Amino acid sequence: MKNLQQQQQQKYLQIKNNLITKIGLFLLFFGCGIIIGASFFTITLPINIGTISNIYLNVRLINTTTPLLPPPPPPPTPTPTPTSTRLTLLHDMEDEELLRKASLVVPKIKKAYYDDTWHRPKIAFMFLVRGALPLAPLWERFFLGHEGMYSIYVHACPTYNYSFPHDSVFHGRRVPSKVVQWGKMNMVEAERRLLANALLDQSNQRFVLLSEACIPLFNFSTVYSYLINSTKSYIEVYDEKGSTGRGRYNNHMNPLIRLSQWRKGSQWFEMDRKLALEVITDQVYFPVFQKHCNNKCYGDEHYLPTYVNINYKDNNSNRTVTWVDWSILGPHPGKFERPRVTIDFLNKLRSNFTCEYNGAKTNICFLFARKFMPSSLNRLLMFAPKVMKFG
Repeated sequence: MKNLQQQQQQKYLQIKNNLITKIGLFLLFFGCGIIIGASFFTITLPINIGTISNIYLNVRLINTTTPLLPPPPPPPTPTPTPTSTRLTLLHDMEDEELLRKASLVVPKIKKAYYDDTWHRPKIAFMFLVRGALPLAPLWERFFLGHEGMYSIYVHACPTYNYSFPHDSVFHGRRVPSKVVQWGKMNMVEAERRLLANALLDQSNQRFVLLSEACIPLFNFSTVYSYLINSTKSYIEVYDEKGSTGRGRYNNHMNPLIRLSQWRKGSQWFEMDRKLALEVITDQVYFPVFQKHCNNKCYGDEHYLPTYVNINYKDNNSNRTVTWVDWSILGPHPGKFERPRVTIDFLNKLRSNFTCEYNGAKTNICFLFARKFMPSSLNRLLMFAPKVMKFG
């Protein structure tokens, strides 16, 4: 009986130990499974997240680079507001005051001393322009190195709002201006306005009228010597009997201005100081032109030639020093674009003519020429050193 109880107790212990062993093995395998699963999860999880992230980013990239609908157009760029440039004018006098003061200026005598400084006579270059000076770079070279021998005056349209750079010879040389119309007497008024401004400088002895389309044909030294030493002025004066000459005469000008005294000539003049003073102080003939020279009279072609013919005939050369091409019939002279500007052409203008200078024959008859267009500038700058001997 005792042996049977011992056998049953041993079998119970054996079953208990087997159960504990199985439970332990189960827990061991279960724990290992958890550890392995956790390890596998930690290894594969970042790859899956990265893949998902890449897919998400790729989808966004596709959506941004290839939109289903085109984007709306950008708003139009606003038009820039024009900036106002303050013009530098020589003075603020009105015409009446200007003409009065100019008429009272006493010129300096050549080779006179003032404050121990010799005042060399100067040439007044008067530019009657619409607005811009496209050939200014050529003139800059022309004037370079001759400071104190010239004065510059620019009469531009009053609405032209531009000032030349500070290093330009044209800076600060604009005069108070008024509207100018082609063929009207206000063109002559502008010429008188330029003369009056130039007369304020006592050193100015010669006065030449130029346009934005004019060029010099010789260097400054040649032009200066030619004009300063000349004994006469250069206003073209001739009697034309056709409809574009005497046909423009108004009978209401009679008897002060008779048809036989009526003359025509180029607008582009050069004159000495004495004549310039007489022109700006003319209170006899100029008012008649203002009153009766209108419509198709073209005062800029008739006032000065007629005035000189009546009052200044003996001291005038009856020719102009500015060459213009009138070979093509019409109200305006020929224009010169880039292809027409050649060395041969410029040389012909310089020496292919014969005229009288101080009582002797010369082939230097024209010092300036027009109408040269902006497109001709590069060629003019290129030819100037070789042909015109400056720059």
